[in-house]
Amino acid sequence: MSTNNIGPKRLVVGAHYGLKEWIIQRITAVVMVVFTVVLLVAYLIAGGASYEAWAGLFSNQLMKLLTFLTFLSLFYHAWIGIRDIWMDYIKPVGIRLTLQTLTVLWLVACAAYAAEILWKV
Repeated sequence: MSTNNIGPKRLVVGAHYGLKEWIIQRITAVVMVVFTVVLLVAYLIAGGASYEAWAGLFSNQLMKLLTFLTFLSLFYHAWIGIRDIWMDYIKPVGIRLTLQTLTVLWLVACAAYAAEILWKV
């Protein structure tokens, strides 16, 4: 193994330095942008923001699925960011694990609540 582990000759094995998470955050961001564009176009076509227009838009199963996919993307995007914050700034392992567990539980609860709201409409 080389003693020079700096620069282009650095041995990058194992952790991959967050590449997978970086790619996932970019993909989830694209999903959220696509949803925003679809929602904006639907708003402009509907011609207003009345309750009937929004209820009609979200009564479509495809729109419910796209919205739920966007929420899941948002929650996963947030998980990666918050997890990195906990890993970078909380050094005691017990506290970090507790915060990560509470974060996951909160995001899963938010996803369940989003599903409940979407399929009540």
